[in-house]
Amino acid sequence: MPSLFVLHRVKLLVLLLASNFGLMLHLSAGDMKSQAEWDWLDVAGEGGSAVLILAWIFLLLKSRPAGRVTDLLFTGLACLFFSLWMDVTDEFVRLPDSVKWDAWLESGPMPVGFILLTLGIYHWHREQLAISAQMRNRERLYRDHLHFDTLTSLGGATYLKNQIEMHISQATAERQPLSLIMLDMDAFSTINRDHGQAEGDRLLQVVTQLVLLNLREHDLLCRLAGDRFVIVLPNTLESQATVIANELALSVAHLAYRTTQQGERLMLSATTVAVMARQEGAERLLERLNMSLARAKQAPLAHSA
Repeated sequence: MPSLFVLHRVKLLVLLLASNFGLMLHLSAGDMKSQAEWDWLDVAGEGGSAVLILAWIFLLLKSRPAGRVTDLLFTGLACLFFSLWMDVTDEFVRLPDSVKWDAWLESGPMPVGFILLTLGIYHWHREQLAISAQMRNRERLYRDHLHFDTLTSLGGATYLKNQIEMHISQATAERQPLSLIMLDMDAFSTINRDHGQAEGDRLLQVVTQLVLLNLREHDLLCRLAGDRFVIVLPNTLESQATVIANELALSVAHLAYRTTQQGERLMLSATTVAVMARQEGAERLLERLNMSLARAKQAPLAHSA
């Protein structure tokens, strides 16, 4: 509750002063009615409605920060409360027939309140739509984050398959070629065995950066598993993808990588293959890519398709 009075104390003070002003104005201009003249049905209906609106005001101010939307909602509710409060006051105070301003106090704020309340609800609706959009974006980013590899910061197998499906649909719609490259480090298990897994992890990070430096801006690099990477190449024919694959294999072979402990240079090589997407899904496309890689590894002295 302290935050309510700290953030909105001016609003509540203005509403309190306006209500008291209306009450004092009635008392100064008229006389109290006898209890027999009170219309308890009107008192209960109008007074109960005023109390409910006052409760809405407190709930609104308690749950929302200061701002335009809050101001519109509060002012609209305050006008409705003031109008009902004047109606309730009129049930207890008899005004002379010459007094005309009481009708304005009872009826005037009501339509103004409804207009302001409608504007406030409209902007509140737009505000909620914006918040919902932000939450969906955060949820999507969090969901994608779960599909990213923590070692290389690349998308993993699940993310890769989703991206392939998306790129296949886009390529089909735009009638553009789509090719994939698979890069697999040769004898990587030997490096892990002879120099430790930490060295192997560091090598994968270095190779990741090397490959990224040799790709185009619109290409996508993902880590499929272990030391195996896949590159998605939009708007690329298989012949172009093969050239890029060969260049990547040469880049790995010429990488002057030295171990952390001994500083010795490791002679590296990678097998790369390229295929172009057909009328197929991601699973089938990756299956063809794996088969091409298996054939390339079986070929003597062949490190690229």
